[in-house]
Amino acid sequence: MALRCGIVGLPNVGKSTIFNALTAAGAEMANYPFCTIEPNQGVVAVPDPRLQALTDLIQPRQTVPTTMEFLDIAGLVKGASQGEGLGNQFLGHIRQVDAVAHVVRCFEDDDIIHVHNRVDPTSDIQVIETELMLADLDAVRRRLDGVAKKARSGEKEAARQAAAFEKVVAGLDGGVPVRRQDLTADERQVLRELFLLTAKPVLYVCNVAEADAATALEPGGHPLVDQVRAVAAAEGAEVAVLCGAIEAEIAELKEDEKAAFLDDLGLTEPGLNRLIRTAYRLLGLLTFFTAGPKEVRAWTVHRGDTAYDAAGAIHTDFQKGFIRAEVIAYRDMMDLGGEQGAREKGRLRLEGRDYPVADGDVMHFRFNV
Repeated sequence: MALRCGIVGLPNVGKSTIFNALTAAGAEMANYPFCTIEPNQGVVAVPDPRLQALTDLIQPRQTVPTTMEFLDIAGLVKGASQGEGLGNQFLGHIRQVDAVAHVVRCFEDDDIIHVHNRVDPTSDIQVIETELMLADLDAVRRRLDGVAKKARSGEKEAARQAAAFEKVVAGLDGGVPVRRQDLTADERQVLRELFLLTAKPVLYVCNVAEADAATALEPGGHPLVDQVRAVAAAEGAEVAVLCGAIEAEIAELKEDEKAAFLDDLGLTEPGLNRLIRTAYRLLGLLTFFTAGPKEVRAWTVHRGDTAYDAAGAIHTDFQKGFIRAEVIAYRDMMDLGGEQGAREKGRLRLEGRDYPVADGDVMHFRFNV
């Protein structure tokens, strides 16, 4: 499953620094607006200690993590929906992603220009959200104009579409992004082809100063981060806190140096691990594993997906010829010394196509093509 997350925000909030640390892709960084023009793209291995534990247990010839793709999209400004700062071009890039990671500046630094000359996370969030809503409003109104005449003439499908578009326009006019509007499944289906910006789930990424990297993790530990938490709580969004400067340093360190560096800062893991984990939670994702002497591999599916869906995530042939799934819970796999131990203790289960996959399941598929 190729999942894409777009990193957005105002100019000079640390988007490209965070993207570089995530992907080690070397996106240009500079202290001026629109340093990023085209979206930089990078594929990131999803950190999961269970994958390494399974590798240590089984000793396969190769280990393959599951991944997420990140796009670093140029800084948006007020008026982006009308083309300010090349806004329309940048907004078009956002339409390609599954989720939005909205980087919010939560640090003071006189040497780094803020486009509004003050650090105010709530206001910054509102600027971006307003531009995305205005862009959506324009897109929906144009589609509504296209179907309104057909709807008035009694064409049923056009009437169905027009009703959904009118409802969304009213919501956007009232300042409510599409993801927070009370839409039916049918209305969401009508809107799907528009790839509306504010329909996408949002993860707020608070970029804090190095001195605040540890204390800001807890509610009440940082006033600017708490502003973002309040916004997120009101709309059911997620929040990840990190320091872009620290993450950039970690990305340059050798593996055996990272733990000591983090410990000196009072941190237990890189902030980027938290970002990816939070993105998984936001998107309702889970990981299952396939494990054997040739390969141990992590796979991504949505919560609620079945064994049949999981088989399709690997290969369409697995899904078409699905017979059954052999399933071992990750904890059983580790505690019982592998597949043979789990089998002997009766902890290997045979599951049908409707079995709901659990996070951490180790699965082997039987199929017939």
